[in-house]
Amino acid sequence: MTKRNRNPKRKAGRHVQISEHLQATAAWATLKPSPRALYIELKRRFNGHNNGQIVLSHRDAAKALNVHRNTVGPWFAELQERGFIEMVVAPHLGPEGVGRATVWALQEQPTADGKPAKRGFEKWRAK
Repeated sequence: MTKRNRNPKRKAGRHVQISEHLQATAAWATLKPSPRALYIELKRRFNGHNNGQIVLSHRDAAKALNVHRNTVGPWFAELQERGFIEMVVAPHLGPEGVGRATVWALQEQPTADGKPAKRGFEKWRAK
């Protein structure tokens, strides 16, 4: 006989949390839906202690969002320009000639190596 789950929340799975503070900024309010979806996809890969080590290539992002890989490039650029994300390691060829994906950091959280959150989205203003 199986053990009955007394706490139904225990099996609810993971959730992506976007703070009210972030959503109240002008940078988020004027952001189009597509870059928002990309931000949520980046946030899905954040597990609470790997900020600054989030790996997401353009191809993987395009596959996750069901768009062409050339479409997501401007979305990454817009999120960077508005201060939501920061590129930690640029894409490059590794020593074996195998490509390495971009490594990202969310600016709303402190990084895994102890650097404080930059929160660039708070300072962003429309031009």
